[in-house]
Amino acid sequence: MRQKIIAGNWKMNLNRQQAVDLASQVVHGAVAHADTFARRSISLVLCPPALYLEAVLNQTKGSDVAVGAQNAYFQPAGAFTGEISSEMIADLGCTYVIIGHSERRQVFGESDQMINQKLAAVIAAGLQPIFCVGETLAEREAGETAQVIEHQFREGTKALNAEDFSKIVIAYEPVWAIGTGKVATPNQAETVHSDLRKLIGSCYNSSLENSVSILYGGSVNSANAAELLAQPNIDGALVGGASLKADSFMAIAASA
Repeated sequence: MRQKIIAGNWKMNLNRQQAVDLASQVVHGAVAHADTFARRSISLVLCPPALYLEAVLNQTKGSDVAVGAQNAYFQPAGAFTGEISSEMIADLGCTYVIIGHSERRQVFGESDQMINQKLAAVIAAGLQPIFCVGETLAEREAGETAQVIEHQFREGTKALNAEDFSKIVIAYEPVWAIGTGKVATPNQAETVHSDLRKLIGSCYNSSLENSVSILYGGSVNSANAAELLAQPNIDGALVGGASLKADSFMAIAASA
């Protein structure tokens, strides 16, 4: 059974106390559903702003709730003002790092080459990257979804061998569905997830094709999660706005 992962990307939201309170509520929810989550192989991940990583880690200590960063630079140390390295994130005790999110690509201009470097750095630091790919609305309307996803995948992972790749979680995030209220239909999402799984097999091997978790991200909420997560190749969700409230985040997890 592939690991089902429900990850909350809090983006640039909340203050410290709100982050601590939300983490506490998620931990309590995870404890209440511990047997079910263990039986269904469901993991919860919280990705707060970097300033609050340590506070959230303290709140989740001793629980089954993992913590991840929203980004990391590819150099281990040096004169890179404002950046944080994978080694720093690992030193805090985090488990995951989101890499290649569409907002990093679209807003901050991160290239496939930089994302490739970041993936390698995260894995080298012993962390698990959540590697994001996704097309814009213009690319989808032009019928270019498959080509865009394949290009992002190949360019992002080209320096990784099979052992490195086995540590990756993939997240398909159609850019047009992030924060817009628009959601890919279950069939649209499943088609891309299925193509990604075949791509893993062609680039690596059938074992990885069948074992790597692929998440869906793009305006996932408690109302649409069950139908999306019922698709055979969708192994969880990277949740944005709905992860900022414990009840909606836990409802999405229960849908898995």
